Amino acid sequence: MAETHVLFVEDDDVIREATQLALERDGFTVTAMPDGLSGLEAFRADRPDIALLDVMVPGLDGVSLCRRIRDESTVPVIMLSARADSIDVVLGLEAGADDYVTKPFDGAVLVARIRAVLRRFGHAGGAAGDLEDGEPDARGVLVFGDVEVDTEGMEVRKAGEPVALTPTEMRLLLEFSSAPGTVLSRDKLLERVWDYGWGGDTRVVDVHVQRLRTKIGQDRIETVRGFGYKLKA
Repeated sequence: MAETHVLFVEDDDVIREATQLALERDGFTVTAMPDGLSGLEAFRADRPDIALLDVMVPGLDGVSLCRRIRDESTVPVIMLSARADSIDVVLGLEAGADDYVTKPFDGAVLVARIRAVLRRFGHAGGAAGDLEDGEPDARGVLVFGDVEVDTEGMEVRKAGEPVALTPTEMRLLLEFSSAPGTVLSRDKLLERVWDYGWGGDTRVVDVHVQRLRTKIGQDRIETVRGFGYKLKA
């Protein structure tokens, strides 16, 4: 099996070199770049399997780089931020990132998060037999108003027009569509969609729900205050 190719964009020489070595020891192939512009060039040239982007890099910042990547690809993106409470985290998620890790980070934690994202993307693009318990099977197209979810072809249409979803957004919609009308808590969504076996930042869920709403309809996913979200049947 081919090694997973990671694009890592980080301007701090020490962090970049140490993280690259740690990832390579875990079997990843790593292309490490010191700024956003060189990172974009490397992305276009190498087409990596996943991108790790520091928020504060020169030339083209990590959030802008994430937007450029998302314009061209659904490849998973993890943002790296030095401040957990920074608006940069939300901006990165809104730009299309799938997850974020706060610096300083433990190498083992970073590897675990990378593998979790890659597992999630494998499920989103895989066959019906790869779906977890509770997710839609290959029985056909699910219809919610003008939204159609093809769980076998992994395609979504709204009013007959195709809707482009990232794999994370698709996973989120599959969770909702597997239990229409049922309230799903943020913690449950973190566990099922982001593969978190521990507590995580629910901002990840909130931003992705909002992104999904903009694509399938603002009124299709309802907020149940104090509990979570549900898909209107």
